[in-house]
Amino acid sequence: MHSQLATLANILGRHTATDGIHPSAIPGVGLIRTSAPTMPMPVVYEPTLCLVAQGRKRAVLGTTGYIYDAAQYLVASVDLPVMGSVIEASPERPYLCLVLDLDMARLSELALRHPAPSEEAGSPARGIALSQTTPELLDAAVRLASLLDAPQDIAELAPLVQREIFYRLLTGPGNGLVRQLAQADSRLNQIARAIAWIRGRYTEAWSIDELADVAGMSRSSFHVHFKAVTSMSPLEFRTQLRLQEARRMMVAEAMDAASAGFRVGYESPSQFSRDYGRAFGLPPAKDAQRLRTATA
Repeated sequence: MHSQLATLANILGRHTATDGIHPSAIPGVGLIRTSAPTMPMPVVYEPTLCLVAQGRKRAVLGTTGYIYDAAQYLVASVDLPVMGSVIEASPERPYLCLVLDLDMARLSELALRHPAPSEEAGSPARGIALSQTTPELLDAAVRLASLLDAPQDIAELAPLVQREIFYRLLTGPGNGLVRQLAQADSRLNQIARAIAWIRGRYTEAWSIDELADVAGMSRSSFHVHFKAVTSMSPLEFRTQLRLQEARRMMVAEAMDAASAGFRVGYESPSQFSRDYGRAFGLPPAKDAQRLRTATA
């Protein structure tokens, strides 16, 4: 696997001249490069595969931390507010990662064609899972990335290699999360509906009963499965979305803390400040100033 990782890192390095998240010529594929460790920053993980070629990253969902590198890939199953930080990177050996959007239609079709020999019953799915990177998965990822050097082949060959990667996810170690994601009637997809509903209404007031109805679950079952997927209660999840968006507005739009808090649904400036300080370690104004200075 060492030579495969070196090849993948070489390709990603050549196609990411600067730090940041780079879209690629291959639909559904992004490339990430970071030349130094980073402070924890809020980001929403959408359903994706994150395959690291070099370096190491930490993602925190609620109170659960996930550290992944070339030995383990990360799969995010639903839209999740995460605190992410690169913890191993340098100018000589930058953090390099290939990100692939998960295609639900193709995953579902493959899951039907290749059913699991046995299913885990009664175990709520998590929203994020780490699994061992296999030589077969890494080989497919190298061939997918190699198409960046042969753009004339992307339209015909990229869908075939992506299909192989999805097959490897479904049949490789730790495939339970991906299999639940591929089942339209799974508990995971019911929670995904509720999460999408929350993301569209995070500034509003609503009840847990409304959310359970959206998911098509009883209130008690909804609580159990929502907590398993997100590591948070529904109200804590909404708070994370509110705080992430308020932070973005203060940093990117130079909005003052009171206005940002009001815009994301807080009626009390003091409550906004308390929640913000617990989440990010500093009062809103000081944190925003620190981030603006760091990115200047």
